[in-house]
Amino acid sequence: MRVYEGSIVTGSNSVPTARFLVEDGGRILHVGDELPPAWSGAERVALGAGAMIPALADTHLHFMSHALFASGLDVRDAPTIADLAEAVRAAASGKGKSIVLGFGASAWAVAERRLPSREELDAAAPDRPVFIVKYDGHAGIANSAFLARLPSRVAALRGWDAASGLLEQEAFFAAVDFAANTIPLGRTLENMLRAIDGMAGKGIGMVHSVTGVGFPLDLDVTMESVFARGLRNELPYRVFFQTMDVRKALSRKLPRIGGCFATALDGCFGSADAALLQPYTKAGSGRGVLYYDDGRVRAFARDANRAGLQIQMHAIGDAAFGQAVDAIASALDDTPRWDHRHTVIHACLPTERGLDLCARLGIILAVQPAFLQWKLEPLEYLEDLIGERAYALSPLKSMLRRGITLTGGSDAPCTLPDPLAGIAAACDHYVEEESLSFTEALALFTRNAALGSFDEKDRGTLEKGKIADFVLLNADPLALKGKELRTLRAEKLYLSGRPYRAGQGIPELLARAAFAGKKKI
Repeated sequence: MRVYEGSIVTGSNSVPTARFLVEDGGRILHVGDELPPAWSGAERVALGAGAMIPALADTHLHFMSHALFASGLDVRDAPTIADLAEAVRAAASGKGKSIVLGFGASAWAVAERRLPSREELDAAAPDRPVFIVKYDGHAGIANSAFLARLPSRVAALRGWDAASGLLEQEAFFAAVDFAANTIPLGRTLENMLRAIDGMAGKGIGMVHSVTGVGFPLDLDVTMESVFARGLRNELPYRVFFQTMDVRKALSRKLPRIGGCFATALDGCFGSADAALLQPYTKAGSGRGVLYYDDGRVRAFARDANRAGLQIQMHAIGDAAFGQAVDAIASALDDTPRWDHRHTVIHACLPTERGLDLCARLGIILAVQPAFLQWKLEPLEYLEDLIGERAYALSPLKSMLRRGITLTGGSDAPCTLPDPLAGIAAACDHYVEEESLSFTEALALFTRNAALGSFDEKDRGTLEKGKIADFVLLNADPLALKGKELRTLRAEKLYLSGRPYRAGQGIPELLARAAFAGKKKI
């Protein structure tokens, strides 16, 4: 039994702050401003100048992709294309013929204000296949050796451009599938274990991961399911299967379906293929791309809703947002469900009508506040791309005023999984009136995150009877204002009352997974 004393931000609406929290056996026995005499003799932990908050969550990330790129070539901070090319050259200088995979190329991150070309990647690595994924995760630049390795069918897909090496849309997704299939299983699991430890260091104690990017027999879904069951720390890891085949989710006894890739309804702003109702202001960009017609999306939502699954769909542009919301509304009209928790991911450029439907039907929006402070896709770029509509992006406060439930994520590897950075960004929206208070922003990554995966009975707030999942911070967030919130750091994550233990190995992971039984994932 332990008594924690100091500034405790509970995340609960009923008792937002407290002075004492009593934990025993992994559960919270008491939270309040007074300590009952029965626990006065228990071990005390003083929070000092720091504070306690509920364990944080990331409610939308591509975990396996994040794990891969976190352990590989990251070019997000390259100041010039020459620096990027030098990083590629260094990565390609080792032995072997495996693909050099990189992440983070952005025309706005380098002095030249453009992406690297196929020829520049060829010069850096003439004999080694190279594929550099853009920062938005929706396009990539390939060198000649990589293009030559791809199956011939990829050249017939939308988004193929061998001349520049830039692969977008379906051609990009096929290239990612191909590249991911070349990585050995053991190395993938090692990357995943390192990545989960790194996320725990940011205070993340719950993960909502989207998976299913084209592995044979959906091996990536199997791997993440094994990974989720085998973790030695009691970290809730929820798997979202990116497929429109409802039978696949049901056959694996998963209660949810969706994400990006196969359930992405459009592209993104970084590749100017987010689907818009009105044309882009940048010449030659058109209105973006809707990957499916309305009938296909409605049929998917209808079948998944009838099957009792929770649905998630990626929608960034207003045309895609409307398509997603209308499909869910149609599904609920077909088979009413009051506690479905269907979710639209991103919802970057929502419509007023769509937001009204979300409020009325209880549709959750999984947003990424870090997009608001994204140096790889700055406001300057968005203004050039969509004009005044840039100031209508991610209207967080307006969404909350309507009573819509928002959950917070990173879309990693697009932005790094760091909920405290996301909270700081939500509190500093470039449209001032759309900024949130700290407690409002915290809810996105705690209370609402738990709601987003039906975990609210046990997690999301620090209340009596709940599991003692919490984070100790370096400072009291309620004493900070504005940009001061960017100084917040997670010092230690506790799950079920115990400090997170890093360094798990593959044998232990697999052994635990084998005996996990019906552990929720």
